[in-house]
Amino acid sequence: MNAKTVSKTAAVMGDRGQLDPETRERIEQAVLDVFADREFHRVGLIEIARAANVSLQTIYKYYGSKEALLFSSLDAWLSKLAVRMIDHLQGIEDIKERFRKVFWVTLDFFEHNPKVAQMMMSSVYVNTWRKQDNYSNPILFGTFLKVLREGRAKGVLNDEVDEKFLLDYIFGVTGRLVQMYIHRGQKEPVTKHANQLFEMLWRALAKAP
Repeated sequence: MNAKTVSKTAAVMGDRGQLDPETRERIEQAVLDVFADREFHRVGLIEIARAANVSLQTIYKYYGSKEALLFSSLDAWLSKLAVRMIDHLQGIEDIKERFRKVFWVTLDFFEHNPKVAQMMMSSVYVNTWRKQDNYSNPILFGTFLKVLREGRAKGVLNDEVDEKFLLDYIFGVTGRLVQMYIHRGQKEPVTKHANQLFEMLWRALAKAP
C-alpha cells in the first residue's frame, strides 16, 4: 500500500472514537486471539469480523486496512500496560525502585497477557509498525523516558552513552525474557525471579561508583 493509497484510505475512514466501546473491545480481542495464533499474511479481515461479531464494512469503515487494524489494537493493549505502569509508580521516589517497578510491571503484564507477546512475535513486522502513527506510543514510551531522564538528572544512571542505548538495554532484556518465557512454555512465572533479574539489569544501567 503506497502513501497515496494510505492518505486516501485515511480520508474516508470513520473516527474510531465514535465506535461503540463494547464493539471496539470485541474487535481488539478478536485481533489479539487471531493474530496471536497465526502470521499476519495468513489472517483475513473476514475472520476478524466474524470473531468480533461485526460486519466487514465496520472494519473497513473504522480501520481501513489489515495493517491499521493490527497496529491500532496493539496500541490499545500497550496503552493498558502504560496506564498500569503509571499507577504502580505513584509514590515511589527512589530511582532504582522506580526502575524495579517498571521492570516488574512489564513482566507481569505479559505473564497475564501472553497473547499480546505472541501477537508481537508472530504478526508484527517492525519496519511496517514504524510507519504507523501509533508506533511510538507516547504514554508507554513516555513513561520509560521520564524515569530514565530523572535517573540521569540525579546522576544515578550511566551517562557515558546516549540515553537511547540505556532504553535499548531495558527493552532488549525485558523483551527477550518475555519472548523466551512464551517460547519455552514456562509454567513458573518469570516474575518469581524479577528481583534477581532486575539486579543484573541494574548493574548495566547504573552509573559506576
